[in-house]
Amino acid sequence: MPSSGLSAPLRRPLFRRLAATYAINELGDWMGLIALSVLVYDETGSALATAALFIGTGFLPAMLAPLLVARVELPSPRFALPVLYCAEAAAFAGLALLALNFSLAGVVILAAIDGALMLAGRSLTRAVAASLLEPAGELRAGNAILNLAFTGGAAIGPALAGLVVAGFGVPTALFLDALSFYAIAWILFTAGEMPRAEPEPGQLRERVRAGIAYIREKATLRRLLLAQGAAFIFFAAVIPVEVIYAKETLGAGDSGYGLLLASWGAGMVLGSIVFAAIRKASLAYLLLFSTLAVGVGYLGLAVAPTLALACVASAVGGAGNGVQWVAAVSAVQELTVPGMQARVMSVLESVGAATPGIGFALGGIIATVVSPRAAFLVAGLGVFAIVVLAIPALGRNWAEPVETFDSIRVDGCNDVVLELIPGGSPIQKDREVRL
Repeated sequence: MPSSGLSAPLRRPLFRRLAATYAINELGDWMGLIALSVLVYDETGSALATAALFIGTGFLPAMLAPLLVARVELPSPRFALPVLYCAEAAAFAGLALLALNFSLAGVVILAAIDGALMLAGRSLTRAVAASLLEPAGELRAGNAILNLAFTGGAAIGPALAGLVVAGFGVPTALFLDALSFYAIAWILFTAGEMPRAEPEPGQLRERVRAGIAYIREKATLRRLLLAQGAAFIFFAAVIPVEVIYAKETLGAGDSGYGLLLASWGAGMVLGSIVFAAIRKASLAYLLLFSTLAVGVGYLGLAVAPTLALACVASAVGGAGNGVQWVAAVSAVQELTVPGMQARVMSVLESVGAATPGIGFALGGIIATVVSPRAAFLVAGLGVFAIVVLAIPALGRNWAEPVETFDSIRVDGCNDVVLELIPGGSPIQKDREVRL
């Protein structure tokens, strides 16, 4: 694969637009997440209702996104992507109206629809970027830029969203979010033709089944997706207990909690810069050491006696997070043939949306029964266990692309082709990618 400088993808007008919309999308996701969380809690005062919202924005979309991607990859992405983002804009306009006339069921349903649209949009964007950059050997550089856009949006998004919600109210924040998605749709629609690998024809059911069959028959790809899904569980296990850990275990109060999250976010930005600087390094090593860094960060938090040391451990974990997700995305893309890019990426995005829910439950139970420190300890040890199990399962040369960009048909077999699956976050945005 030819080498390219980090700036090479930015010399392509289409990629500049893709990167800009990726950053705007992240800001919009934060705006929607915070506004909806405030809305549901203010209207219901119920933790269960808030949990229902998170299920609606995570688990349910993960089930729907692969089906949606299998459908929308058929038309030209120049039209499919703007339609997806216009649909997201309409969903948020509907949510803004529900903020004026509240209905929990309506909010959860529209949030689930938006979540599926969001995952599909990200998957299709990644597939277009792969088709654009892979032939020129610029995919790793492009992924590094998209990761910088993602982490930059994640660093700015929470503060901006909080200010808008506090200053103008939930309905205004949701309407502004809708406008941001219309802006994305316009940027992409006016970008001109977009490259893509022509997917095989066939009915929706057949295409979904072909995508599943493709993942099943590609042992390395399948094992990588499974390992990443298992890692997501432990990455997310500490999310529900961080506020308790900061305020009660460390006695640091609200400001301490904010510093802890800020340290993780700063680490993520640093990790993104590191990936951009060493993007030619082996993906296998990047995934190995970045995943271990997240585990080390959690173990450090488990034993940290003071807020200062906890912030150092959090920064280490965040740096690992900033490399781990983009390395996983790059590895999956390089192991996947062009015609399956969108469908396989939708699986990865869906895994990243669905499996953290298991981690939330695990961490909450451990913190309640034992302590918040125990939740960090279990999460850190779990991450290390995933690494130990994944190394022999993936093999020594798993990171080498197994197929060239144009070498084989989509299904890679002799059967008749009829033809199809996370992160930011930082998760739940600030860590969906710890994901």
